[in-house]
Amino acid sequence: MTYYVHILASRRNGTLYVGVTNDLLRRVFEHKQGDAEGFTKRYRIHRLVYYEAHQEVYRALQREKNIKHWPRAWKLALIEKDNPQWLDLYDTVAA
Repeated sequence: MTYYVHILASRRNGTLYVGVTNDLLRRVFEHKQGDAEGFTKRYRIHRLVYYEAHQEVYRALQREKNIKHWPRAWKLALIEKDNPQWLDLYDTVAA
């Protein structure tokens, strides 16, 4: 099974959410539809701006925990390294 660490954003340089899932498309779709109660719904965070795949769940969970504890500047640099325009990657992944 593949596990995905992902970062969602409300907009460029906006509020960020770091999560992990085994079904990236389903989970991002739930955020986009407002089905996920809590932080992402409250702050309208639904733009997929970064993701990475892991084969072992423990590695994905550890990576998520590490990124969550990073300074904001490191998270922004991680996003901008591969996605400098902060495009919503959902349609790319879904294609």
